Amino acid sequence: MSDLAHYDIIRSPLVTEKATIQAEADKVVFNVLKTADKAEIKAAVEFLFKVKVKSVNTLVRKGKVKRFRGFVGKQDDVKKAIVTLEAGQRIDITTGL
Repeated sequence: MSDLAHYDIIRSPLVTEKATIQAEADKVVFNVLKTADKAEIKAAVEFLFKVKVKSVNTLVRKGKVKRFRGFVGKQDDVKKAIVTLEAGQRIDITTGL
């Protein structure tokens, strides 16, 4: 897999209250490409951040229906990956890539 493909799989880190709490348990949450599978996500995280990944859990948040000034719209579906790192491994998402 090329370097560019790794950057395409990992869209962005997710910084929420729940993700920050999970960071204490060596877990990092990312928004990922909808078509990416767990093996591709694991390879991308290990390549980009130079860490060892223990496991990857994924979920798809369905887009919500929103109204704005009488118009109805729908947000896109978002796939998230919760990446569990091996003991002693850390990712500092505030520095960027």
